[in-house]
Amino acid sequence: MKPPAPRWSLRPAPDPDVARRLAEELGLPAAMCAVLAGRGIATPDAARSFLRPLPDDLPDPSRIRDLDRAARRIRSAIDLGEPIFVHGDYDVDGVCAAALLTGWLRRLGATVHAFVPHRMRDGYDLSPKTVERARQTGAGLLVTVDCGIVAHEAVDRAAEAGLDVIVTDHHTPSGTLPAAHAVVNPSRADDTSGYGMLCGAGVAFALVSHLAEAAGHPRESLLPDLDLVALATVADLVPLEGPNRALVRYGLRAFGRTRRVGLRALIDVCELAEPGVPPDEQPAIPAGRVGFVLAPRINAVGRMGDADDALRLLLSENVGEAKALARSLDDLNRRRREEDRRTLDEALALLAEDFDPERDYGVVLAGEGWHPGVIGIVASRVVERIHRPVIMVALDGEEGRGSARSIPGFHLHDAIGALSDHLERFGGHAQAAGLDVRRDRLDDLRRGFRKVARIRLAGEDLRPRIRIDLELAPRDATLEFADRARWLGPHGIGNPRPVFMSRNVQVLDVREVGTGHLKLRIDAGHGSLDGIGFGLAERIDPATLAGARVDVAYQLAVNEWRGRRSPQMKLLDVRDPGGDVETAS
Repeated sequence: MKPPAPRWSLRPAPDPDVARRLAEELGLPAAMCAVLAGRGIATPDAARSFLRPLPDDLPDPSRIRDLDRAARRIRSAIDLGEPIFVHGDYDVDGVCAAALLTGWLRRLGATVHAFVPHRMRDGYDLSPKTVERARQTGAGLLVTVDCGIVAHEAVDRAAEAGLDVIVTDHHTPSGTLPAAHAVVNPSRADDTSGYGMLCGAGVAFALVSHLAEAAGHPRESLLPDLDLVALATVADLVPLEGPNRALVRYGLRAFGRTRRVGLRALIDVCELAEPGVPPDEQPAIPAGRVGFVLAPRINAVGRMGDADDALRLLLSENVGEAKALARSLDDLNRRRREEDRRTLDEALALLAEDFDPERDYGVVLAGEGWHPGVIGIVASRVVERIHRPVIMVALDGEEGRGSARSIPGFHLHDAIGALSDHLERFGGHAQAAGLDVRRDRLDDLRRGFRKVARIRLAGEDLRPRIRIDLELAPRDATLEFADRARWLGPHGIGNPRPVFMSRNVQVLDVREVGTGHLKLRIDAGHGSLDGIGFGLAERIDPATLAGARVDVAYQLAVNEWRGRRSPQMKLLDVRDPGGDVETAS
């Protein structure tokens, strides 16, 4: 099944006077300043703040509702020697948040029992079973990170057992908040902090900041801990804007020079360290490497094994233990990729049998023997193929565990919430969600999801959209511009990598490389410019491009090969000249 051809959408041209003023004041390439101006960054001061966030741009804990109340209860537990039970989640965000909070609580003198659930044995979120586990440790205080906002029954059970509960989370609350001692969640309706974009580790960092500063630790002393926050923020696909931009920028810098024995071991296993460079002089690790190389290995153990191994890795101070755990995570990730491929093949076979793009605005796929730990990843792959919101359900007897992924403009949590009568439980946010559904309600869920998606996506052009920042002459796609454009990062949701288009360019050479990748070279006026389009040869026959004139949409990168550095197009689409280009809203 070929992915649909995307539509092109170009931002309105920025004010040329604004772009010129930025270029003059900042000494940056004109095209880069045009990107800044097109994204609403119109003054030199705003541009400097965007390109170089300061520590003051990190989250201000005093603005988050209930955070001070939570901190007072934690300080009381520390002062009284009362054990604290930290409950995380089994994904990257939950594991990083648990490690961050646990490490700082221990540094402040607390007795801490750290726990992340086993996906199959314990299930998602705080549960009555894990409350009992906390009680058995002798804890008097239970603190959740990256979970708990919909765990009403478990929080009530904890109160009955004599445990105070502090919920820290970032997921969308249901109609009411759990009856906890404190609920620290910037996404709650009555929180006016403006920090709803934080991930679970970002919320945990705000809590840690408050506790550490109250104990006399300067704010700068927390910057090394942003390695975990950057890892979680990138992995959890939250918007890289506002404080998240500062968190990730400083966190990536801390990541390369991390003092955590476990992270250092994982970086070594992934071969991401610069050879011959001492650990304290390592450069920042790019966000893409964190998101696509490191994060999957932590996610894999939560999906395929026991997430407690990832937590132990991040908390480990023993080099031998850390190396063994890092190798184990790497092996599990290899198994996870194999399971991904098998499940995707089966999901695409189901689509080939029954998918009707005119009928199916939303898709529910279910299969026996699918591993619940990989269906979220596979759902994302299916979304890439059909550009529809997708729910994947792994069936086991009469029970089904589901994971959902969405497309821009379709709020997944709200849509699934409208179908809650068919579900045992659900949770998540706009672009990703999880759910439990019984086999006998699966057809109801499928019909309901199709109906909700058709209503909410009515009138939408259900093709993927390439949002283009700027029309660029190939001669302006220089190495200097590609180098400086890195300052626009880190990139992700809310701050996507800039996309350019060049019209009516001459193809000098084209071929397929690897499995389905398109490699071409175009005439750039002052020479040639190379481009690589990963997976594009599955949709575009290279033979049709030989010697042709085309329009290209691409991101600009720096290619380094055998000591030579050159600009390179990361191709997003290639098409005949003169095609329609929408004006972006």
